[in-house]
Amino acid sequence: MENALLIGLSRQTTLRRELDIVANNIANMNTTAFKADGAVFAEYLNSGARAQQFAAPDQRLSFVQDRMTWHDISQGSVERTGNPLDVAIDGNAYMVVQTPRGERYTRNGALQVNQAGQLVNSAGEVVLGESGPIVLNATDRDVNITADGTVRVREGTKGTTDAARGKIRLVAFANPQLLQKDGSSTFAAPANMLPQPVPATANVRVVQGSVERSNVRGVVEMTRMIELSRAYTEVANMLQQRSDLRRTAIERLAEVPA
Repeated sequence: MENALLIGLSRQTTLRRELDIVANNIANMNTTAFKADGAVFAEYLNSGARAQQFAAPDQRLSFVQDRMTWHDISQGSVERTGNPLDVAIDGNAYMVVQTPRGERYTRNGALQVNQAGQLVNSAGEVVLGESGPIVLNATDRDVNITADGTVRVREGTKGTTDAARGKIRLVAFANPQLLQKDGSSTFAAPANMLPQPVPATANVRVVQGSVERSNVRGVVEMTRMIELSRAYTEVANMLQQRSDLRRTAIERLAEVPA
């Protein structure tokens, strides 16, 4: 009976973990360039239950083990915004941003200009170019971001001279699944995983005036949440029944014959 309670508790714990993951996905359905998470569970066999009355020397106990979470790195839909500073990355690449924790990688292209004239993302993190931060002057006009990430402007009060302000640094990873989330749409790379520059021949382009939406599938996640909630309730009911059965057994064993 105790084993049944422990096995049910292991299942309930993993269901709670998966509910948290699904709830976070739903909460970020409208977060630019957010990547959905999933959970991986496995059967954990324990042969520690022993008793003389078992048919075999050991009875294997099948627990549920929370193995890991994984990132769905598939590209989200591209939404046209018309904002000349917004960019979406079409292809397998990431922009590099500078944060207080070091360089991070993102596909969040909802860009703007801070008070220092630097190009930053919606979290205020500085977007790095191939030669450092990309800085725009107060007199720059008609910002044009080309398909390779080059930021060009018309400079001067009348905007008559064409000038380049930098090129957005794009990098790629051999195994992006190993990236670790460090924010709603920002990733950190493990120490042994170095980013690689995106070659000119790669099928990657920057789309100006657009952003990449979250790749969360709302209907699927809502359906999954309902399924998990029902499963959690069923396990809770089973545990309650086992607890009631145990209490009843103890009460009857404690009865003293008249």
